[in-house]
Amino acid sequence: MKKWIGGLALGVSLGALMTLAADVALAQYDDAAKSAAVNPAPPTAQPAPATTQDSQPAQASQPLQSIESIDILKQNQAERTRDQPGNLAPTYRIIKQGGKNYSSLPALEAGVLIQPKAQFPGQPHATTAGEAWRNYRNGPLTHIGGWLLIAAALGVIAMYLIVGPLRMKQGPVGRLIERFTSFERTVHWTTAISFVVLAVSGLTMLFGKYVMMPLFGHGLFGWLAYACKNLHNFVGPIFAVAIVVTFITFVKDNFPQAADLKWLLKLGGLFNKTHVSAGRFNAGEKLWFWGGLTLLGLIVSGSGLVLDLLVPGLDYTRGNLQIASVIHIVGTVLLITAAFGHIYMGTIGVEGAFDAMATGLVDDEWAREHHDLWYQDIESGKVPRVRTAEGAANANDATGPARA
Repeated sequence: MKKWIGGLALGVSLGALMTLAADVALAQYDDAAKSAAVNPAPPTAQPAPATTQDSQPAQASQPLQSIESIDILKQNQAERTRDQPGNLAPTYRIIKQGGKNYSSLPALEAGVLIQPKAQFPGQPHATTAGEAWRNYRNGPLTHIGGWLLIAAALGVIAMYLIVGPLRMKQGPVGRLIERFTSFERTVHWTTAISFVVLAVSGLTMLFGKYVMMPLFGHGLFGWLAYACKNLHNFVGPIFAVAIVVTFITFVKDNFPQAADLKWLLKLGGLFNKTHVSAGRFNAGEKLWFWGGLTLLGLIVSGSGLVLDLLVPGLDYTRGNLQIASVIHIVGTVLLITAAFGHIYMGTIGVEGAFDAMATGLVDDEWAREHHDLWYQDIESGKVPRVRTAEGAANANDATGPARA
């Protein structure tokens, strides 16, 4: 929290200093205008060259136009101030070039008040890079992303209503297998809970002004968005570490096998309720592991760490942060879309799946019906039935001594 309070104070200080710098610059222009009014130049005389003080910023920074053009614009501003007080058109022409001008502030890009022109995909006209990014974020990214999320949610609802959950064909036999250790469950739930917090807070910031602000009003939504922003920034690094630990924990059982192709061709028997062989994790779970958790998780985490300013050695320019923001939004929308399916199958989509991650134990019949190749390895002794003392104790409490 100290970090964010310090950052807010620094931002206010920078704004005040930039305002002061602008006032000083305008005062210089006013002085130049007064000098021109008292000692007007002869009609045939050429425009006086800019002073050494005025030319130093252009020489030090080399903006997009030549130094001579900048000097002419400054001379024009002095004349414009004399003839039309308050008209700063020449000054804004200098600013809108996007070049780096003089600033006494040490902050990166402190001398660039307005970014140069840019054009994002799908935008008909080029505008400043900041405005182009804003239009792209509030336009295609928000609209397409919103409809994609709605389609995913409707697809899950339709799956439940039309197909229904995948239930066990036979009743439980009463013998239990330790499917997940307490460490594995802790890693999974840390990743899952941090993901949900990030998803809710991120969607609030992305879509809240369209959905929540009309209901809550500007004041209440402003506080809510501010709280979501801080929560998002603090939980993000936790999620980044969690997915790395999750990958290390479960990667050994997620490598592709020959049975995975058959599982995919039959979609796991979800629609025709037929049995399809699978190892400890089926092909659908492996696709989520490699495509969702690993690929999209790393993209979202990496771009999020950039937006959190936690990547050492990176130039945190406005352009780099805008690119990171676009990557972060695209990756997040795809990740949440894929997570709908994973959450559905892990809760109400498959009978007993949630209990496996909640308690770590599954019945023999559940393992045989859903992960028969893994169950065969357990029966043959290739894979132990219980792997921890806690798992053995829980299995014994429920069924009596567990078989080796």
